[in-house]
Amino acid sequence: MEQKKWHQLGKSELAETLGSSPEQGLSPAEAAERLAAHGRNELAEGKRVSPILLFLNQFKDFMVLVLMGATLISGLLGEYLDAITIVLIILLNSVLGFVQEFRAEKSLHALKELSAPMAKVLRDGQQLALAAKELVAGDIVLLESGDRIPADIRLLEANSCYIEESALTGESVPVGKHAAAIQDDELPLGDQRNLGFMGTMVTRGTAKGMVVRTGMNTEMGKIAGLIDQTESMETPLQHRLEQLGKILIVVAVALTIVVVIAGIMHGQPAYGMFLAGVSLAVAAIPEGLPAIVTIALALGVQRMIKRKAIVRKLPSVETLGCASVICSDKTGTLTQNKMTVTHIWMGGRKLNVTGEGYDINGGAFEDGAPVDLKQDTSLRRLLHISALCNNAVLYKEEVAADANGKKRKSKEPQHEWVMKGDPTEGALTVLSTKLGHSAKSLEGLYKREKEFPFDSERKLMSVVVSHQGGRLVYTKGASDVLLDHCNYVLWEGKVTPFTATLKRKCAEAAEEMAQSALRVLGMAYRDLRSTDACDNERDAESQLVFVGMTGMIDPPRKEAREAIATCRRAGIKTVMITGDHQLTAEAIAGQLGIMPRGGLSFSGRQIEQMTDEQLDRQVDNAYVYARVSPEHKLRIVKSLQRQGHVVAMTGDGVNDAPAIKAADIGIAMGITGTDVSKEASALVLSDDNFSTIVSAIEEGRNIYENIRKFIRYLLASNVGEILTMFLAMLAGLPLPLVPIQILWVNLVTDGLPAMALGVDQAEKDLMQQKPRSAKESIFARRLGWKIISRGLLIGICTLGAFWLTLREAPGAQQLVKAQTVSFATLVLAQLIHVFDCRSSRSIFHRNPLQNKYLVFAVLSSLLLMLGVVYIEALQPIFKTVPLGFREWCLVFVAAGIPTFLMGIGSVLGSRKPKNKQANMSLKPNSPLLRR
Repeated sequence: MEQKKWHQLGKSELAETLGSSPEQGLSPAEAAERLAAHGRNELAEGKRVSPILLFLNQFKDFMVLVLMGATLISGLLGEYLDAITIVLIILLNSVLGFVQEFRAEKSLHALKELSAPMAKVLRDGQQLALAAKELVAGDIVLLESGDRIPADIRLLEANSCYIEESALTGESVPVGKHAAAIQDDELPLGDQRNLGFMGTMVTRGTAKGMVVRTGMNTEMGKIAGLIDQTESMETPLQHRLEQLGKILIVVAVALTIVVVIAGIMHGQPAYGMFLAGVSLAVAAIPEGLPAIVTIALALGVQRMIKRKAIVRKLPSVETLGCASVICSDKTGTLTQNKMTVTHIWMGGRKLNVTGEGYDINGGAFEDGAPVDLKQDTSLRRLLHISALCNNAVLYKEEVAADANGKKRKSKEPQHEWVMKGDPTEGALTVLSTKLGHSAKSLEGLYKREKEFPFDSERKLMSVVVSHQGGRLVYTKGASDVLLDHCNYVLWEGKVTPFTATLKRKCAEAAEEMAQSALRVLGMAYRDLRSTDACDNERDAESQLVFVGMTGMIDPPRKEAREAIATCRRAGIKTVMITGDHQLTAEAIAGQLGIMPRGGLSFSGRQIEQMTDEQLDRQVDNAYVYARVSPEHKLRIVKSLQRQGHVVAMTGDGVNDAPAIKAADIGIAMGITGTDVSKEASALVLSDDNFSTIVSAIEEGRNIYENIRKFIRYLLASNVGEILTMFLAMLAGLPLPLVPIQILWVNLVTDGLPAMALGVDQAEKDLMQQKPRSAKESIFARRLGWKIISRGLLIGICTLGAFWLTLREAPGAQQLVKAQTVSFATLVLAQLIHVFDCRSSRSIFHRNPLQNKYLVFAVLSSLLLMLGVVYIEALQPIFKTVPLGFREWCLVFVAAGIPTFLMGIGSVLGSRKPKNKQANMSLKPNSPLLRR
């Protein structure tokens, strides 16, 4: 099959060769059989790290290798029990590290699967949306402007279709395509005008094609076979923490060397101090930090997916918490995306249309009386344009659940009207069907010959149709644009020259409808003479007859208003950017609470007249941009960024892609979004809902705060461990912890509790705080002070408990008891401190039992600690003795002092009067309120 020259085959021969029908496509059974035989339509990935190699990588850390060397020396010196125990601890720690990294790898792979491209396919005559990887040779693919071609296809139909193939051929200009066979035997890729290639993009028009090659057999697959497809997923935060880790290694090793030297100088055995020093360095270096950051990001991404937000690029998770402006499209994101025609204006007449959504029940009324469609030629003409200059499809679909998602009790099958296609065209399809002039009912009277698709520059769509031996052009589009293309108007049923007075009346009617938050769409037509050329849009869309206008409304989403209010409380400004009329946009913005008193709105035309400096001066006070082009969106995003904002930009079309890519957080629509917009985005909304953006920002903020929490916990604990040993050596005291205890402390306190902090719930006021700066240090907001102060207190209190126990009686037995007390104090102090880390204020500000994972982790760590104290078989290994009631009282008091002392200070500090500060924050010219 691959030896065929696909560009040479005609449609019938192509269908016969691939055993497929251009009208029906493959059957699901045949497609499944081909998929099993030839594999998925996907490019081979770069080599993934095997689980075995991932596990072995846990032993590559320099300090772990040093510890293993020291353990070997212990064995040679006859300390077999110590050596075996240390090896087991290293293995257990490596298993935990492996589980963390393996789970992160799986989460990232699952994320890649979720963000895979989709394709519109015909199977058994039904149009389906399938993952592109499920395509097989013979599948019929439907393409439109903005789609990325999912496999190599032979075009069967091409309507003004242009494909950008620079990624494959180097051709910078989009290539016009056609469906005719080309007989030349050898053709370079750039000249194969009847083929579309995997990975290239449709920039204009529509097309239909049959898949001829998939996966690595495609032209893109041949190139992919020569390169490595693996991409690094490391985020800026992970990179910063990696650098921090290197600094901590140097500091920890330096302090450890000081501890070892001080211990030897005070008479401690050199071998014992060396082993203790290495153990301390291993415990003090937060080697698990990168893995825990990865797992926190990956688990956060999984939570976002459950909230309908699919993250395509991990760095965007960090950036989400910094977002200060959301530039949102209106249709479908802030509104329900169920356009309904409610008003018609024709030749000075005003008609009301009843019915809601996609329900075809309803009618047209003038002054309260039903319109007689048999007599009203103007309305019939408008309905014919609505039905035929249209690509939307209305059909019935069985539903198993009600509007609230609950399963229907009735056993009888229930159906509802469903729309496939553009919502605006859908509203016109419902209108024409509702009034008895659907496209299906007109099939015998009209035949579509050519289409000039809508694009954001022209703001028009036209079709050429044959009718009763003649030809007509039917055009619809933005009324203000369409009026300039019309030389005549249908007034009182007669074609009349379009005078300036009549044009003004039409424009005033359009403005009046727009002020009522209606989206206005104009309709026009033209009778073509046999001599009239109609080869391009310019020829077709000239000398038109203006018929009238439809006014439709897309109701705001109920949840959008609350989401916008949440943004305002969070210091995030919401900006509406839409292609709608300015007055319509202002009305919707007012309903949603976007436009405050004194807020500004601008049209695309006004933006064109502004310099960048003028736009920069106005952009902070502007909340609505209407009738904008792709260039305008890009200018708005860049202007906001110049003012210091972190910008989230939503969009769904090809025209949105440049602004999406330029924004700090590009957000594409999962349902209505084109492949181009999704490819440019960092985040995809699977429900196209504005409130999902707010949920994603909240989740992004919480992920970052959770990372700060476990960094605070790990580093404060490690500071406490180092200072316990460091201060003891400086004071000339015996070792407060033996090497095996140091390693055990690291194992039971660092792993599970730190991971549990990574999935902690958000604090109540998280979305009432202003966005953090993108340049903010991880130690900002006094985190560095909290780490040092808590670590210092943990070290002092642990050493204090050790000293108080040691001074009670001389002898080796008392030293073991004192070391057991310091071991228990250090573990317990860290486990109490982990609850303090959940709040930015103190342990008293949050319910400690709220995070069930953390409670479980702490209880597990306590049991492990008690096990080595009270299980007789483990006591000789860990150099512990059972503790009595008196010792435990000392342990609990000493362990609780660091957290409760700081907590009481925080509570007392929060009771100080803040009236002056509060009054200052409410000044009208506050930058936060200006947002």
